[in-house]
Amino acid sequence: MSTISRSGHRIAELSPDIRASLAAKLDPKTYEITQRSGTEAPFCGTLLDNKKDGVYVCVVCGLPLFSSEHKFTSGTGWPSFFQEFDPQHVAKTEDRSHGMLRTEISCVRCTAHLGHVFPDGPPPTGQRHCLNSASLQFIENGTPLPEPSRPIETQTAYFAGGCFWGIEHYMQKGPGVVDAVSGYMQGDDSQADYQSVCGGQTGHAETVKVVFDPKTISYRQLVDAFLRMHDPTQLNRQGPDVGTQYRSGIWTVGDEQSRIAKEAVQTLNASGRLSAPAVTEIAPAKTFHPAETYHQDYIARTGRACNVVNPWPNPEVSPSIR
Repeated sequence: MSTISRSGHRIAELSPDIRASLAAKLDPKTYEITQRSGTEAPFCGTLLDNKKDGVYVCVVCGLPLFSSEHKFTSGTGWPSFFQEFDPQHVAKTEDRSHGMLRTEISCVRCTAHLGHVFPDGPPPTGQRHCLNSASLQFIENGTPLPEPSRPIETQTAYFAGGCFWGIEHYMQKGPGVVDAVSGYMQGDDSQADYQSVCGGQTGHAETVKVVFDPKTISYRQLVDAFLRMHDPTQLNRQGPDVGTQYRSGIWTVGDEQSRIAKEAVQTLNASGRLSAPAVTEIAPAKTFHPAETYHQDYIARTGRACNVVNPWPNPEVSPSIR
């Protein structure tokens, strides 16, 4: 599992020592509920009737768990939400205690018990996340989020290397990569759709937008990985895909990315590993246009094979920062 959620928060499970230190600061009632899977009495929680706009974070570690925009009145006596702030922030496990089968929900970062989820909620999810108020801390909109509740500071990179399906798929596996999105760049902004781009007349290249945590992975490491993923010596094609929309390109954000990208390509050319010089374009990034929904996570959804090389020998191990 990624250590960073798609909403940009660190979700790696905290060590037992850190969890114990955080739990030691809790009052007895909150400790019983979050650490021993206790349940507060119905209609007694302090957040049941809270109508303010804001975010509900884990009372133990501060990870955002639910939002006021998803809260509804269930009549059960506990705060209820029809979806999570980010699905990656809430763990679900089978609970057979009390002679019944239920799905327990807990904080993915600190394992604090939150409550249970049931399939009797409102549209669009049909779910009811039934929470203990004691498991949550409410932070009203306009109030600064404490550091443990803030998303990480990310950066963005753009890579074009043939069909975007494969580049997106393997970029998502990179340690420190928060998200990868398929789209179109460097062309006519008035015709940024799949059919137009496939015609080869709009100037676009199929491109992947990569959002990453620079404290975990460097831009240079992403560039080097990209250059290993595809064949940068092929001009206006990648394998069976032919046309300028399949050209190799690195679209840079700022002078520093441009310098790093050019240095990486020069180093690769001088290494002797290529059969011919790389033809990868390096140019300032223009407008990114996300591709249609059916292109996103295409390989993961369909299981389709791809000729892109996986550049991460061990995606669970974070590489060192250069």
